[in-house]
Amino acid sequence: MAAERSCMSRAASTPRERVAAVVELLDAAYGRPAWAPRHGAVEELVYTILSQNTADVNTDRTYAELRRRLPTWATVRDAPVEQVEAAIALGGLSATKAPRIRAVLAALSERTGEPGLSELDDMSDADALAYLQRLPGIGPKTAACVLMFALGRPAMPVDTHVYRVSGRLGLIEAKLSVEEAHAALTDLAGPENVYALHINLVKHGRAVCHARRPACGRCPLLGVCRSGRTLLTRDGLRARERSGRQEA
Repeated sequence: MAAERSCMSRAASTPRERVAAVVELLDAAYGRPAWAPRHGAVEELVYTILSQNTADVNTDRTYAELRRRLPTWATVRDAPVEQVEAAIALGGLSATKAPRIRAVLAALSERTGEPGLSELDDMSDADALAYLQRLPGIGPKTAACVLMFALGRPAMPVDTHVYRVSGRLGLIEAKLSVEEAHAALTDLAGPENVYALHINLVKHGRAVCHARRPACGRCPLLGVCRSGRTLLTRDGLRARERSGRQEA
């Protein structure tokens, strides 16, 4: 509660201060996540492709099955597309993901003959993001996932939870597209908070700030969320109207 009171006083200040207030409240609610590499860069790239429109548990199982059946990335690259599709069928959309994975691995093999991303080590964050987005079918979210999860670099992946929650909180302008939100939130969070903010916005979106019926009444961010207070006021007025009709 003390964190909430201290942050509420900053609710109407600058965008960076609003983000800092949200980071503080999320850390208090969910804990401060510490970064550790989930996979190497190529592994993270393939894992993120597999995760698209797929639940986390299915992504993990699908990735494990792909590695079991085709244990090297060169093997995946050179396998018939039908074989890759069969290996990743559990995750869904295999007819789309299999050729994309093979095309990406082929592109990553052009420099040395083997799929690799060691060239990212010598690139700036901006250049690395641009390089990854030149790969077949790779957009800003997947590129940011590789940099943040695999390399610990400050690049904010904006998924549906991050976009929805940050929009309701007013951290990003309503007119901002998902693609534009990646750079905006990365800049506003700052290098020290990008990872923690991403992880905790996702947690909050799943636990409280649902797409259809957000649980604003138990939200730890209510003090800094105008959208939440508006929804609660509206719901309260509707409840009183229903009560009045029943009494009449």
